[in-house]
Amino acid sequence: MTASDWRVTNRANWDERVPIHTASDFYDVPGFVAGKDVLRDFELAEVGDVDGKTLLHLQCHIGLDTLSWARRGATVTGLDFSEPAVDVASGLAQQIGATKARFVTADVYDAVRALDGQTFDIVYTGLGALCWLPDIDRWAQTAAALVAPGGFLYLAEFHPYADILSEDGRTIEADYFRRDPTVWDEPDTYADRSAAMTANVTVEWRHGLGDVVSALIAAGLRLEFLHEHDFTLFAHFPALEQDAGRYRFPTGQPSVPLIYSLRAAKGE
Repeated sequence: MTASDWRVTNRANWDERVPIHTASDFYDVPGFVAGKDVLRDFELAEVGDVDGKTLLHLQCHIGLDTLSWARRGATVTGLDFSEPAVDVASGLAQQIGATKARFVTADVYDAVRALDGQTFDIVYTGLGALCWLPDIDRWAQTAAALVAPGGFLYLAEFHPYADILSEDGRTIEADYFRRDPTVWDEPDTYADRSAAMTANVTVEWRHGLGDVVSALIAAGLRLEFLHEHDFTLFAHFPALEQDAGRYRFPTGQPSVPLIYSLRAAKGE
């Protein structure tokens, strides 16, 4: 599969998801417009105060996380390769009066050019983003180029170890070190399993924790922390129990990392 093929295929899928996600209970856009904060508490603690800072959100989808940072005082830019997603995000910015928010349609690998070389105090990217990118080194180089001197990259992502486990959350059924693309053909989207779709094929890649950290260091960033979390945000495995919006293995059972987060800074 060529670079052109995977990008076109994935964009068609994400374009079709946009109206479904916008109308879904999963994203709860009316609740967000009314003031609901969609950022996770661990992200808020690890990113810190954003008031008065510039923040770039890579792969922002319909912009709910991006605009939540704007509500906390940041001047935000959201970037996504789906034009319908950017249109929704821009409309939501107007609806909630987020005057310090803008959204740009571009592939993440083209972000430096699309943003005219602008750099940001914080480059943020959220859960479920990296699996859509084939080249983690190029992603890290792009992200590092967008961080202003003295700024940092913040990444929260689903842990790759969880992706190799079977439904019992215990048995290893996949190769952690597999790096070739996986092609999926699924008739729906995680936000609404009842919504039929036509652009059902997607292409994804697994990036190991060491791959991500090494790529960021090679791109010139300094790792400040790497945290592994014993919870996730959805029922990844049937054995997980929900508690205040987090899903964990039951108390007394062995646990595994389900999410990781890191911060990597650029020198002055």
